[in-house]
Amino acid sequence: MAQNNMYNLVTLIKRLEVATTRLEDIASSTIELPQAVPALTQPTASPPEPADGARALLPASSSASPAAPAAASPAATPEDPLPESVEEFDNFITRSVDKYVKASDKLGGVIAEQASKVFDGFKQQRRFLLISTKARKPDISVTADMSVYQELLKPINEALMAVGSIKESNRGSPVFTQLSAVAEGIMVLAWVTVDNKPFKHVEESLGSAQFFGNRVLSEYKEKNPEQVQWIQSFYQIFRDLTEYVKQYFPNGIPWNPKGESAAEVAKTISTSGAAAPPPPPPPPPPGALAPAAGGAPPPPPPPPPFVIPPAADAAPGPSAFGAVFDEINRGGDVTKGLRKVDKSQMTHKNPSLRAGSTVSDHDPSTRGKSAPGKKPKPESMRVKKPPKKELEGNKWMIENYEKHNEPIEIEVSMSQSVLISKCSHTTIILKGKANAVTIENTQRLSLVVDSLVSTVDIVKSTNFALQVLGQLPTVMLDQVDGAQIYLSKESSSTRIFSSKSSSINVNVIKGDDDDYVEIPLPYQICSQFDEEKGEMVNEIVEHAG
Repeated sequence: MAQNNMYNLVTLIKRLEVATTRLEDIASSTIELPQAVPALTQPTASPPEPADGARALLPASSSASPAAPAAASPAATPEDPLPESVEEFDNFITRSVDKYVKASDKLGGVIAEQASKVFDGFKQQRRFLLISTKARKPDISVTADMSVYQELLKPINEALMAVGSIKESNRGSPVFTQLSAVAEGIMVLAWVTVDNKPFKHVEESLGSAQFFGNRVLSEYKEKNPEQVQWIQSFYQIFRDLTEYVKQYFPNGIPWNPKGESAAEVAKTISTSGAAAPPPPPPPPPPGALAPAAGGAPPPPPPPPPFVIPPAADAAPGPSAFGAVFDEINRGGDVTKGLRKVDKSQMTHKNPSLRAGSTVSDHDPSTRGKSAPGKKPKPESMRVKKPPKKELEGNKWMIENYEKHNEPIEIEVSMSQSVLISKCSHTTIILKGKANAVTIENTQRLSLVVDSLVSTVDIVKSTNFALQVLGQLPTVMLDQVDGAQIYLSKESSSTRIFSSKSSSINVNVIKGDDDDYVEIPLPYQICSQFDEEKGEMVNEIVEHAG
């Protein structure tokens, strides 16, 4: 009995040696063994021990069959190495963004939640950069390419909106200043859309973040050092990103002129930024060896390709086309078979034929007239949209604020303009020197500006108040009912244009006491034709009482 067990052990060792030799042969004939022979990476059941004296060699067909699927399956292509710019961006995320996220996790709460959205934004930006190294730049003047470009930026934009939404939903939080600093600085992700010196956009975003971030520094400098380390780690993201953009993208993202279309490349890269998994290997041929006992059954063969049966009444190709060209080559003889139409049968020369036409006659008096348009809904019945305050390019958009308790303060620059729309019972303060301000459809809006390059344009507003602290060249009023304008000494020469407006009062500083003097603007004019001058004479109507 012991001799039989020893014999079985020797037999099993020799069979394992034969199997090892075959595996080495397969490995030398393929590029990547795990992908070429996926079954080798999975544990298999041990072969059953043969009975006594049942040691027999496998037939040649059986020994060659395991290598057949490996030889038939295509060799897996090695994954392309990452471009240097993407590798360095990964280092930037690991070095700077992760440090900020860890500092946020120490503080916890909504600060950590907002930091996770910031991390998602940079992760999606990494995917955008990877796509740009493999794809051609979409032509945004073409509608199809513009939609592709917007789809590429959509994950980044969703991260931006998520960061801002966390700030807006926690206005009463004690860490609202911290949330505001991050929300103001997250616009740094838009540097990928800037073609000329995008690092300047990164630097400007740092300035926006410092407006609230410096408050955190001054407030927690002596109280909580973790808050100071947190805001410093957030600032470091901008500094490191500025150096990265200067080094790899000083004039914007170059894309790949010889690459594929962005839509095709985006399909191969998942939203997490990694390459999409390769397709599964093809099924083994029908003559492949059946799996060993205990293994999974082979996949079924693919269905036969769908073939559209040819039409039964299809005309023969060459002869039909030949007949057509023969008719064309006949020249003037082609029209010999046409019948000439008599004048009595022509509808444009015989009105009686037009009378019996089946085409319905239209009333000529209604030609060019359209149905009356629907009247717009009153403001009280319209759906209220959420408040909005964001910088779109070089324009600040402030909309839908109603009975806002605290003044809305915005830092502006000379290259930026401001649009204020559909706000009521709200005070807005513009710090700095902006280009221009446009106000429309507001009620009881108060605006305080330092200085402007051009104009303040107010349209369709009631009970409006404007205070100028510096210089203002022009104020334009259109359909304004009730306005108080306070001008500083520097802006006393401001020109005011008004149309369809009433109850406009201008307050100017007069005298040594620096007191305001209220001066009403005329809005009632008397016009009369002067026969001697041959023109209309307009006079301001004054009421004395």
